[in-house]
Amino acid sequence: MLHFAQRLTSLRSNVFADMDRAKAAARQAGRDIIDLSLGSSDLATADFILHEIERSLWDRQTHQYLLFHGTRAFREAAAHWYQRRYQIEIDPETEVLPLVGSQEGTAHLPLALLNPGDYALLLDPGYPSHYGGVALAGGQIHRLPLRAERGFLPDFSEIPPQVCDRARMMVLNYPHNPTTATASISFFKEALTFCDKYNISLVHDFPYGDLVFEGDRPPSILQADVEKRRSIEFFTLSKSYNMGGFRVGYAIGNPELILALRQVKAAVDFNQYQGIFNGAIAALNSDTTSVQATVDCFRQRRDAFIKGMQEIGWPVPTPKATMYVWAKLPEPWSENSMGFCEALVQKTGVAVSPGVGFGESGQGYVRFALVRSPQVLAEAVQRISVFLRG
Repeated sequence: MLHFAQRLTSLRSNVFADMDRAKAAARQAGRDIIDLSLGSSDLATADFILHEIERSLWDRQTHQYLLFHGTRAFREAAAHWYQRRYQIEIDPETEVLPLVGSQEGTAHLPLALLNPGDYALLLDPGYPSHYGGVALAGGQIHRLPLRAERGFLPDFSEIPPQVCDRARMMVLNYPHNPTTATASISFFKEALTFCDKYNISLVHDFPYGDLVFEGDRPPSILQADVEKRRSIEFFTLSKSYNMGGFRVGYAIGNPELILALRQVKAAVDFNQYQGIFNGAIAALNSDTTSVQATVDCFRQRRDAFIKGMQEIGWPVPTPKATMYVWAKLPEPWSENSMGFCEALVQKTGVAVSPGVGFGESGQGYVRFALVRSPQVLAEAVQRISVFLRG
């Protein structure tokens, strides 16, 4: 019998893998699947980005391995994007690192920060790769419960002192997946003060910074930590520019954290194809037209879905940001989000994500991803209505 590392034990369950199996079983049973379980945008990448990638294909110089110094133009575009957006000066040489999507950063950074037994402070519910990266690094997880009555923001005063003393990183994510909550600059300053007190690295996963429908633009963590004393932020082009399949993002922030993550990355891979970076540069250097079109599309979908859910008697809150709806389950499903999702896809073909798959505090909730047209979302709502009446 083959022997495997104990670290795999904590990776055997994953909300997306679990729902993938449930969807496959429903398809095999003949169900027509409406998949609202995965936050993968169905919108097309803008033509001007694709044209730049296409042009690059015929440049033979782009067909080689791409090492860090070959990504200078991309890092400069990322730095200039932050400077325009947040009025923060960024050194592209020491404060930016290209990533294979932001998920690579959140999964690999724990390898640079945690020794076995060290604590990571993670939001609960939270994105699965945040948990997986800590498990791979042999770290311990202290969950920060997110409650509706606190606007799904953690209470730092609840963290035990013995955990604080052994914590090496805190991971935040606002606008938040899955709850859709947003956070103010004052909250980030509070988090920074806490991390300063205990010498903790402050990590912010920031893929939904553009997908905001009402209110002010969400702040960057670097607006709270202007000196970049201990903060690092992850941004991806998957959401703002509909480039999910191209897997391109970057880390930005404290140069020591950037260097540490770069050392881990160098042991694992090189970089993406140069043509993908060329497309990403075009995206980052463009105006807001394509991004605004994406935001308008998801706002339209949000409004149509919320209206439909209210009409069938399932009132759900209207999210101010992200591409999701976070909904509290009705009876008799209020303590069985996984059972609800499995039964829903089996009987109706509508696939959604169980809240408990994002953490213990997600029990009793489900996440709907608004990644289909309003017409398809309306069909999903009608199937849900039949399921709830059945």
